[in-house]
Amino acid sequence: MDPSTPRIEQQDTPQGRVFVVQGAWTAADLTAKAAWDTLTAQLRDLKGNLPASGRDAAGWNLENIQKFDYLGAQVLWNHWGRAWPAQLQIEPSQRALLENVASFTVNPPKARKAAWTEPLAILGNRVLGLGDHLKGLVRLVGQLLIDLIRLVRHPQEGPWRDLSGHLYHIGATALPITALVGFLIGVVLAYLISQQLRQFGADAFIVNILGISLIRELGPVLAAILIAGRSGSAITAQIGVMRVTEELDAMRVMGIPRGFRLVMPRALALAVVMPLISVWTTLAALLGGMLAATAAMGITPAFFINALPAAVDVANLVLATCKSVVFGLLIALIGCHFGLRVKPNTESLGQGTTASVVTSITVVILVDALFAVLFKNVGI
Repeated sequence: MDPSTPRIEQQDTPQGRVFVVQGAWTAADLTAKAAWDTLTAQLRDLKGNLPASGRDAAGWNLENIQKFDYLGAQVLWNHWGRAWPAQLQIEPSQRALLENVASFTVNPPKARKAAWTEPLAILGNRVLGLGDHLKGLVRLVGQLLIDLIRLVRHPQEGPWRDLSGHLYHIGATALPITALVGFLIGVVLAYLISQQLRQFGADAFIVNILGISLIRELGPVLAAILIAGRSGSAITAQIGVMRVTEELDAMRVMGIPRGFRLVMPRALALAVVMPLISVWTTLAALLGGMLAATAAMGITPAFFINALPAAVDVANLVLATCKSVVFGLLIALIGCHFGLRVKPNTESLGQGTTASVVTSITVVILVDALFAVLFKNVGI
């Protein structure tokens, strides 16, 4: 055994049992996992095997310790039950260290019993927090309407350069990932559907199922979820960093309206881009479904293309486009809302970005369900 390993040895003397503390009792030696586990087990055995009558009578000898610091003193002090043993052989420097540890050691606070009203208070705080978020979002929508009226009245003052930049970064750069995901979703759906339709000899109806599901529901929702995770988080992070670096305060001092220059360009860009990305994602998904249907069921691409207009009414495409505009506006407003609420620290920035993505995806799914209920008789 290494002589510096912290340990305790028992010695039986004519005066009684003595515990001799040996080794190096420092933070560097005690925090080693093997040494700490061994010492903890040894201290547990000492406390459990020694009878209560002999616990106070046992002596302790600390004169053979090689190194001793505050962590080692705290371990011994806690093992002694935060009281001095009756017999103690110790150096003056070691006693001074133990006395210092004893003077600053406090008992942990007692566990507070939760009152029966605490769950109600937590629920009330969350309801008030939700109400605060809704109030801020309504304020943001109202400010957006005012900014749009200002843009219509004075188009020469509009932030067109910002709008074009957002159109590129939110729309054009998202085309590869949305096409890839849409294509793979179409392939997966076609293979799964073909397995069921083949049992009933209804191979031709795969065009109807893929057309309705992708054009009406999956295309817009899938594109909105991808944009919410990709661009919604970027919007929150951009505005949040402006809060951390005090750029928002500088804009207020300079008299630059943040709604007109920050919120409105992003909202307009997403409202314009989302229908286009939705159509792009839907086309990629239909292409993947058509190729998978050709491979799995022998349906030719010509039949798929000719049967698709008859299977899917144009109203479904109109409904999907309208949903995409609403999704884009909601994603932009939620991203700006959480970005403007970021506090000037990095932790709040991370929490705001996470909350923005989660809220955007949840709202997109809820609004899609609302559209499905309200327009259940359209295009079916």
